[in-house]
Amino acid sequence: MPKYKPYKTEIVDPTGVDTSILPRPMEMGSDETRNAKVKETSGEPIVDYAGKTNPYIDYQSIDILLSLQHPRSEGYDELCFIVMGQVKEMLFKGFHFELTNAQMQIREDNLENAMEILTRAIAYAKHIADTWNVLSTISTEGFSEFRNNLGTASGQLSFMYRHVEFILGNKSKKLATAHKNVSHVWPEIERSLNAPSLYDDVIKLLNRRGYVIDGEMLDRDWSKAYQHNTSVEEAWLKIYQKADPKNDLYNLGEKLTSLDENFSIYRWRHFLTVQKIIGYKPGTGGSSGVGWLEKVTGHRFFPELWSIKTNL
Repeated sequence: MPKYKPYKTEIVDPTGVDTSILPRPMEMGSDETRNAKVKETSGEPIVDYAGKTNPYIDYQSIDILLSLQHPRSEGYDELCFIVMGQVKEMLFKGFHFELTNAQMQIREDNLENAMEILTRAIAYAKHIADTWNVLSTISTEGFSEFRNNLGTASGQLSFMYRHVEFILGNKSKKLATAHKNVSHVWPEIERSLNAPSLYDDVIKLLNRRGYVIDGEMLDRDWSKAYQHNTSVEEAWLKIYQKADPKNDLYNLGEKLTSLDENFSIYRWRHFLTVQKIIGYKPGTGGSSGVGWLEKVTGHRFFPELWSIKTNL
């Protein structure tokens, strides 16, 4: 939208923001206090608060959150780009939380819990893919107005995205090292790089259930990206040959396939949006741009769940 110059809205006066990252003190509520309060207010919202804040601002740290968008140009589309980038980071954090908890439940053989959690993870994946609905409204001309301000900043440097990729098994020592100099981020990235992925724990589960899995898949170098394995494919093929709503391993396979499918949609939409906006120009972070994105659209986190379909 290069024909528009942005009218900048100052939502928060930053001089009044408590910038501590610690949770702010708040009073606890209860059914009893809420029932008493609604009688007091006759069902109207509470609007009188003492001090310099209110509980909603404090619970969500909203004034900090809405103070973190800093356009560096006069380009109209830049605020959209920043807001949606930050939204995606928050969604990746929630997505990763669900994947981690699903992994922990699988380790404890609580498949019913794991699949309930994976249902939410799939909803996150769909929502993350839908962020391109907004980002795709940025025009080539609009992006050009602020692209130089990015320097070498790139989504490839998102450590939250890297955590998501790593817990799903797409490990990369090279991409991990982009965070080696960030002392408050690197330790968890390194731990995640060297830890089993969610799918590694699924494979261990298949082994515990009596399916014959190659030993090398049960104790390998977890820092290496997952590669297709014949014994894992044969295990899934046997499970899918007994497809039944009561077969929890079959249901788990379907959840994982849906998760993989929806994250692939996110990647594909990323590729298409970038191609539409910048064509075949190089990426800001040193990659070939669209060429790099196109290469990763074919990646599948759980390859055996796709390859078995040919033999079913």
